[in-house]
Amino acid sequence: MKKITLLLSILFLALWSCGVKTTQSLLSDGNYDAAIDRAVEALRTKKDSKGKQDYVFLLEEAFAKAKDRDLRDLDLMIKEATPTNAERVYNTYLQLNNRQEKIRPLLPLPLLKQGKNATFAFDNYSNQIVSSKIALTKYLYDNASALLKSKNKLDFRKAYDDFAYLESLSPNYKNTKKLMEDAQFKGTDFVDVYAKNETNMVIPKQLQDDLLDFKTYGLNDKWTVYHNLRQKNVTYDYSLVINFRQINISPEQIKEKEFIKERQVKDGVRTLLDSRGRPVKDSLGKEIKVDNYRLLRANVYEFRQFKSCQVTAQVDYIDVKTNQLLQSFPVTSEFIFENIYSTYKGDRSACEDNYMSYFNKRAVPFPNNEQMVFDTGEDLKARLKNIIVSNKFRG
Repeated sequence: MKKITLLLSILFLALWSCGVKTTQSLLSDGNYDAAIDRAVEALRTKKDSKGKQDYVFLLEEAFAKAKDRDLRDLDLMIKEATPTNAERVYNTYLQLNNRQEKIRPLLPLPLLKQGKNATFAFDNYSNQIVSSKIALTKYLYDNASALLKSKNKLDFRKAYDDFAYLESLSPNYKNTKKLMEDAQFKGTDFVDVYAKNETNMVIPKQLQDDLLDFKTYGLNDKWTVYHNLRQKNVTYDYSLVINFRQINISPEQIKEKEFIKERQVKDGVRTLLDSRGRPVKDSLGKEIKVDNYRLLRANVYEFRQFKSCQVTAQVDYIDVKTNQLLQSFPVTSEFIFENIYSTYKGDRSACEDNYMSYFNKRAVPFPNNEQMVFDTGEDLKARLKNIIVSNKFRG
């Protein structure tokens, strides 16, 4: 028991020493807030114990240095009086205040040898936080409003981000929500999606509608919207064209083959006979019995109905403004109709168990050509989605 206690004590001291050294290292590297976080975490329990004194000293020093650095940064930013510093000024005041609130619940923190409490010079930053927030709000509104006058989609997206940040700082500020909607609309790439049939066959309308229903693809994102029906109030940036190039449908085929299945199965027991046909006996004079096997045999007639459809298309990305072809991607999809059924003469038990289901099947009508084309739709849609996900439009 004493050995276990000693080992636990050594382990505790090692962990404590490691934690203090890490905190000291962070402090030496100028990573004051990380050092403060580690010290605060260590002091949440037994903060008055002798073993936590190093953390108290480190916390006192890290706080003083972090505050001094922030105040010097603020002094420089305020003297520069640059509007673009508005966010940094506001965040620095928040940082000064939040740092104090992180330490406040732990106070007082005694310095046992000095017989006094550690010193933390706390200040009230509420006025500065309010005034810097007002300045930041004005800057964000003015800057985003100016970006809305641009002709560049990337500027509209920056404006949206500024308005969104502004709305989180000061909800319902002026007409921010309306301007935010305008920025998103202007920054969005609108894609017109349609199909062209260059084959000599009719493409089922239901297939075209399904392929062009981009709501089911889940592809719309923050800055890209796909429309399969043009809208009057929208200026389209790109077109995505699905060109059906070729449709190959095989003839309806029924292939027949005949084969023999044989299997031996146990059928009771029989007396073992020697080469002369006499019973073989054991040492006690009893006749020896062995398993008797019977050969099962069946003539199997297998029929295979087969028909295939292959649809070849090309997906074109077009810049609407310049009418320039940006990229093309070939896509091929195939659907196979197959039905296998069998009949037999003889004993069906000669066949394997997994083959038995074919004896319960019968011939079925072949799907017509239009149905075959339509049945390629799911695979074609999956391939189309993969192309679009892998090759996003970039505004």
